Amino acid sequence: MKEIQDYYFKKAQKEGYPARSVYKLEEANLKYGFLKRGSKVLDIGSYPGSWSIYAAKIVGPQGLVVGVDLQAGKRRAESGRAPIEFVRGDIMADETVVAVTAYAREFQVVLSDMAPQTTGNKWADHQKSLVLCRRALALACQVLAKGGVFYCKVFDGEDCRDFVEEVRGCFGKVKIVKPKSSRPESRELFVFGQGYKGTMISSTI
Repeated sequence: MKEIQDYYFKKAQKEGYPARSVYKLEEANLKYGFLKRGSKVLDIGSYPGSWSIYAAKIVGPQGLVVGVDLQAGKRRAESGRAPIEFVRGDIMADETVVAVTAYAREFQVVLSDMAPQTTGNKWADHQKSLVLCRRALALACQVLAKGGVFYCKVFDGEDCRDFVEEVRGCFGKVKIVKPKSSRPESRELFVFGQGYKGTMISSTI
């Protein structure tokens, strides 16, 4: 297992990504093809920036990537890629959402790699993960274009099915993804929602 993880770590370094988490997005995109040229992408929990960098490469210079995170990120503008704008703030705060929508009122893709500070208590960590996921889903339903895509990390647990059903209520097609680059012992899963129906929901936060 260490060899597998070292492989992804070294691959990320070689390809210019700050973290190997990029391959959890790349694998899903190669399978489902949801990042398209010219798309606008919102990357929630974007630090240290691997997902934003990958998305900017795929959607190209006519697209846009907006990252948001509590930790500091930076704007990027590279030839042949979409510009990456960055909002530093708490996604739970209304002012952060306002800052995000100042860049674009509508996005084709919303990504969330948010994870809570873990405590070692699986139930508590699962519940904290769901709080973040539900906030990401509520925001996705606020800013996604009809037909858009949602790709969100969640810690598996007894209430994960309820969250998946909430996503099903908003999207025409929903899949559970466990990327190869994710450690087998890790409880992280990714919920993929495609074909946003235009359903508006309220955050439970």
